[in-house]
Amino acid sequence: MAKPQKRKVQGGRVTPKGTRADQPRDSVQTTTSLSAGKGPSPTWVPVLMFALLLIGMLVIILNYMGVMPFVEDASNWYLLLGLGLILGGIMTATQYR
Repeated sequence: MAKPQKRKVQGGRVTPKGTRADQPRDSVQTTTSLSAGKGPSPTWVPVLMFALLLIGMLVIILNYMGVMPFVEDASNWYLLLGLGLILGGIMTATQYR
């Protein structure tokens, strides 16, 4: 049985430049980012993100140290408040460009 011969291509490319191998040439589309026209984030976005993250961590730490007002022992409500603040910081981080 004869071996199949390899096809020689000039320049070493099999597909035209700017296309993918699994995509027909006539359906090539340029990809654009959804946030391309929006520009960079305002300064308050990263400031709010870091503030929420730090305040959330501080609330949790102070809760376990027993320093929070109106509570002698650690309270689940302050823990939930701290975790909520951290979650708000993470959600704000997703909006940063």
